[in-house]
Amino acid sequence: MPKTYLAKQLFTGHECLMNHAIQVEAGKVIAILPNEGLPENAGPIYDIIAPAFLDIQIYGADSKLLSVYPNADALDRLYEYCSKGGAPNFIATVATNDTKVFHQCIDAIRDYWAKGGKGCLGLHVEGPWLNPLKKGAHLESFIHSPSKQEVLDLLEYGKGVIKIITVAPEVLESGIVNLIQAAGVTISAGHSNATYEEATTAFDKGIGTVTHLFNAMSPLQHRAPGLVGAVFNHPSVLSSVVPDGYHVDFAAIKIAWKQMGSRLFAITDAVAETATGPYPHHLVGDKYESNGILSGSALTMLKCLQNLVKDVGVPLEDALRMVSTTPAKAIGNHSLGLIENGLPAHLVCLNESLAIEAVITPS
Repeated sequence: MPKTYLAKQLFTGHECLMNHAIQVEAGKVIAILPNEGLPENAGPIYDIIAPAFLDIQIYGADSKLLSVYPNADALDRLYEYCSKGGAPNFIATVATNDTKVFHQCIDAIRDYWAKGGKGCLGLHVEGPWLNPLKKGAHLESFIHSPSKQEVLDLLEYGKGVIKIITVAPEVLESGIVNLIQAAGVTISAGHSNATYEEATTAFDKGIGTVTHLFNAMSPLQHRAPGLVGAVFNHPSVLSSVVPDGYHVDFAAIKIAWKQMGSRLFAITDAVAETATGPYPHHLVGDKYESNGILSGSALTMLKCLQNLVKDVGVPLEDALRMVSTTPAKAIGNHSLGLIENGLPAHLVCLNESLAIEAVITPS
């Protein structure tokens, strides 16, 4: 028997439908139909139903930073943290480090999957192929330009696990972007001092995503538009942003959203309290610092949504797209971020105050 979920407002990833229901059977959406005509007891009714949220940049949770605790337990904690925030799917992230740590994180995800772990889609490797001039909280001692062999070796070890690599395009040798893309990995430009021209060329040659807009990148200036200006002016490149009010002022996010529309999406960039390893993140208020530098957020994807609507002034439909549909598009995942017949039922159910009432997954 199919299960029916009724919504006063249903966001499918494409459009908002008023007073519609979703029917789910064997974990898949089998019908989207008007509430009118359904029996009163057809199923629970929610103010809002949308595709489940997706976080493609999060480093750890519950005092377990993945790079310090590269094991299945750390990923279990990440899954619980993300799910409570409406994002039962996520990409675990490791910041600039040495090759041994990258390998350990890759091994941890494979072990997590072998044990039946849920939600983790793979690994986001942020660095170390960055520009030291825009290192942010990343340690300069690890940052370098890679050889083609180094790139091939990492891609081979992380085959099937690495989903995103953040790089500064201006530090890469010719052909490396093609190597990464040929492995089916999303390349995101970040921690970059690229000029407007360098960034635009990189986008035109295939880099389709940018990591945490405004943070650790060449800024928009009237005589040097930089990476930010290139993002604004490009017709198709997507970019994440951290909507906590600390990484980026809410007014700046509003400007970016007005420029980019559906090309802008949210990440948490969330870390976990830790006193060990090269990145000793400490909670300061409701943000994290490492060695005195802003290093990560304390966001959930739900809090991203709430901040976008309440503090930035993004309309609800657009904000829902920013936490679900667009991040899925950024990684080329066509089964997440949408509610369509035949797709797995990854749903989040909210009340009118944008609090979570249920998270529904295929299993």
